[in-house]
Amino acid sequence: MDFIQVMSYFAKAQHERERLQYFASPEGREDLYQYNQKERRTVLEVLQDFPSVQMPFEWLVQLVPPMKTRAFSVSSSLLAHPNQVHLTVSVVSWMTPYKRKRNGLCSTWLAGLDPQLSIYIPAWFHEGSLPRPPPSLPLILVGPGTGCAPFRGFVEERAIQSLSGPTAPIIFFFGCRNEESDYLYKELWLHHSQNEGVLSEAKGGGFYVAFSRDQPQKVYVQHKMLEQSQRIWNLLVAKASIYVAGSSTKMPSDVWSTFEEIVSREGGISRDFAAIWLKALNREGKYHVEAWS
Repeated sequence: MDFIQVMSYFAKAQHERERLQYFASPEGREDLYQYNQKERRTVLEVLQDFPSVQMPFEWLVQLVPPMKTRAFSVSSSLLAHPNQVHLTVSVVSWMTPYKRKRNGLCSTWLAGLDPQLSIYIPAWFHEGSLPRPPPSLPLILVGPGTGCAPFRGFVEERAIQSLSGPTAPIIFFFGCRNEESDYLYKELWLHHSQNEGVLSEAKGGGFYVAFSRDQPQKVYVQHKMLEQSQRIWNLLVAKASIYVAGSSTKMPSDVWSTFEEIVSREGGISRDFAAIWLKALNREGKYHVEAWS
């Protein structure tokens, strides 16, 4: 039974009961959507808006859905941080259509923790969609925003592996809105892109960053990829694997389209054949995407 419908049964005030019954009816579904889903109201806020509702606790427990588990990419390497798991979490915050500020439940809670205190929380570890690459595999990484999370671990691990033997090059394309406010792990990337580090051009790789809001014309990772199309093609010819991580909105398809353009341009083939070539790469398990909404 619908939560709003059950609320109407326990409403003492007639005007609240009628309003809830209207929301629960087919005629009121659109208004309910505007009131509830679009504004992302919590159960507590809805109950506060209808104070005459005296719902028994046992009903409330049965009707309120449990909180969903949150999935994060591990952003560290066990070689670099034994017995530790690092996460890269963006604090979610947005304005509703009625200009009410909303904050993400989990990310806001995590951001408010005291780093000096030990907090125990349940965690489950599952194999992700980005396989751990061997040190001999050249890598093309595309990870704007918190999409850089798994690649922090990749870079840390390869840096340690390079101390004991040869490693293949890594080229990494990172993007964010502003250099001053959300340039995640800036020192790490710059450190490994210099002095023959694992991200350095001297080692056959490179690190390229796009700041989309620091100039009048927006610049995204796709633009930086096109600027380095020859380097990307050289790595693809050397049997590199592609890893893409980040927002699931437009980014993955835009990046795929950019790879099509690069393969077509540098390989001297049509766009259609470039798409076939990339699909073959995908079937071979050499094009990996981890995206989230």
